[in-house]
Amino acid sequence: MNVLITGGCGFLGSNVASRYLRDGARVTIIDKMYKSGSWENLRWLQGSCNQQRDLEFHEIDVASIDRMEDVFEKRGPFDYVCHLAGQVAMTTSLADPISDFRTNALGTLHLLECTRKWSPKALVAYSSTNKVYGDLRHLDYSQNDTRYVLAQFPDGIDETMPLDFASPYGCSKGSADQYVRDWFRNFGLDTVVFRHSSIYGGRQFATADQGWIGWFVKQALEQVSCRKQGSEVVPFTISGTGKQVRDVLHSEDLISLYQCAYEKRSRCAGEVFNIGGGMSNSLSLIELFDQLSILLERSEELSYSRLPRRQSDQDFFVADITKARELLEWTPRVSANEGLSQMIDWVGSL
Repeated sequence: MNVLITGGCGFLGSNVASRYLRDGARVTIIDKMYKSGSWENLRWLQGSCNQQRDLEFHEIDVASIDRMEDVFEKRGPFDYVCHLAGQVAMTTSLADPISDFRTNALGTLHLLECTRKWSPKALVAYSSTNKVYGDLRHLDYSQNDTRYVLAQFPDGIDETMPLDFASPYGCSKGSADQYVRDWFRNFGLDTVVFRHSSIYGGRQFATADQGWIGWFVKQALEQVSCRKQGSEVVPFTISGTGKQVRDVLHSEDLISLYQCAYEKRSRCAGEVFNIGGGMSNSLSLIELFDQLSILLERSEELSYSRLPRRQSDQDFFVADITKARELLEWTPRVSANEGLSQMIDWVGSL
């Protein structure tokens, strides 16, 4: 099997690449290498290869069409194209919307055209986002002590929710999302769009703007260390009330999703799926902090202060994964509690 993974040295990409290398595939990675941990993930992948020829790496910006075409011509035709490259921080998109557009929208268009020209029989799986639905402020929210609630969506939000791009990030990812769908409808290229909620797991080098589970695990571990040493505990910051809710999906379950998509490509070609851990794996920030205190066996509450709500943020998003369960026969298997325990181990090892 010949697999191309854009963003293959990022968190999601390196996990998918590792699985296909382990299964004996020929893997080509394209990555701009601007994210934290990219070079560490590449070295990890290179060290896990049985044969060097199984893995080829290209430091390329997906917005560079000439260099993209060169890889497709020399390493293709590909059977499976996992398009995971992207600018993923909403805050970065607000600071530099042009670069955000080049990577997310223009880069995706280049990827589609290269695939259509050099690998027309490939399946293209695109890593989209729940932000294509906008901030969802028009929905009827209630709240309890720890979270916001959407009573009219007991199983989460499904794919019939109208699109409403908000923030430059939402616009660039949403444009790419629709290009990927359209290349199936107009050009017959097999594509599938995954609108992801929150993903976490090993190989994720989280920052304040990307990977909130990993970031707050890091803050919790630092506070535990300070208390053990008797040093001053520095509060971290959160945006908003802390009642914002997301469903969390472990990387192991995401890997199985991408494998299921290829195995069942006749069912999923041209489709879009909301993807996350589902309602049973949903957490607010407050609930996350309580769970971390339990897992770390600390009686003290984590110390934090509040900042204003982030622009265009969603107070609640949980993916209704019914469609993925029915069409792909896929369902998450790693519980939030189990995944958080693994995340504590991963972050603590860094």
